[in-house]
Amino acid sequence: MTISIFGLGYVGCVSLGCLAKMGYSVIGVDTNPTKVSQINNGLPTIVEKDIDTLIREAYFQKKIEATSDSTKAILSTEISIIAVGTPSSPNGHLNLDYIFRIADSFGECLQKKNTFHLIAIRSTVLPGTCDAFASIIEKKSGKKRIVDFEVVSNPEFLREGTAVNDYFNPPLTLIGSDNREAAVQFASLYKDLQAEVIISDLKTAEIMKYVNNTFHALKISFANEIGNICKSIGINSHTVMEIFCKDKNLNISPYYFKPGFAYGGSCLPKDLKGLQTLAHDLYLPAPLIDSINKTNEIQITRAVDMILKHYPKKLGFLGLSFKAGTDDLRNSPAVTVIETLIGKGFKISIYDKNVQLSRLTGTNKEFIESHIPHLARLLVPDIQTIIDFSDVIIVNTKEQEYVDHLKECNGKTIIDFVYLGPEFQERPNYTGINW
Repeated sequence: MTISIFGLGYVGCVSLGCLAKMGYSVIGVDTNPTKVSQINNGLPTIVEKDIDTLIREAYFQKKIEATSDSTKAILSTEISIIAVGTPSSPNGHLNLDYIFRIADSFGECLQKKNTFHLIAIRSTVLPGTCDAFASIIEKKSGKKRIVDFEVVSNPEFLREGTAVNDYFNPPLTLIGSDNREAAVQFASLYKDLQAEVIISDLKTAEIMKYVNNTFHALKISFANEIGNICKSIGINSHTVMEIFCKDKNLNISPYYFKPGFAYGGSCLPKDLKGLQTLAHDLYLPAPLIDSINKTNEIQITRAVDMILKHYPKKLGFLGLSFKAGTDDLRNSPAVTVIETLIGKGFKISIYDKNVQLSRLTGTNKEFIESHIPHLARLLVPDIQTIIDFSDVIIVNTKEQEYVDHLKECNGKTIIDFVYLGPEFQERPNYTGINW
């Protein structure tokens, strides 16, 4: 199989060398004559560990060549990979000029091609770019997507300095396409790599690079703010973060990475506030840590706004505590939402098998008495009463009992704060807080 790669910069050069090492014949395409000349003389276009060896070996094995002639490259290959730059403008928008110029080239060239052509965008692009790329080709060429060509997303997760090793040892290989046959065909390029191949829809794949790198930036900034606080009180911040990283159950794990409702309880709000206060007392700016609770408040406001659209319908809440399996109502975001909605005149009923007024004591009892003193008349003894009473059912905690009953529940609007599961997403009158 022969592959063409458009763009001989960082990602393109690494892909060229690595795919040749994997046994493919590869044509590199670039408008820069210097880069084309370098590849055609067995030299890499970048400085990167091991890439010079790969390019030299591939050159002597006649596995690679480079050209500025995009027509030649497209007509000579079955698969094309787009790896051109997508620089940011001063206001953060992407410059997709290079991407769309290439789309124009494909539109012109595919008029002359009678066989199916598969294109993968490996450049970092925002969701919707692959569809826009395909639309340009269709308009320019008269060819039909899926029938004559297809565009998939294949984001790269390479780090400068270890890019070759990352290419051959990826944490995963992600192919985004709404055409599974095309995704499977492109995934076959990576059949010899020891990594899970994940096939997602197109937009999910397109956004992943942004999610990954934003989180990496978040981690660095978080560690730096913790480091600044630690230094100010004479604590070794590296020791602190080494211990932090040893907790693989919560700290370094997927446990909290589930989009949904706001956090609550006695620990997270209190300890976050404590660390914010410590930084403030030390005269240390900690904007990242300071913003955490603001994001939480936005999620509560978002929940209220979703429910306000249904006024004056009757509301039924499944779950009152701050998370499943507990009766702890302290700082429960559901309590805040219900308190707000009562003030707006909604009729509300609540069911939570873990919350019994007769058993509430101490700060838990004080909290609920100060926020919803008439809770007793809102609580109902069983879930069926909620279902019968309500026009709109709001799911605040994920108990299996709720899932089982709602599977059989029809004709009700369901607002889901916890992600009940994909089977609910196909139902009419269902919406999730951020899915």
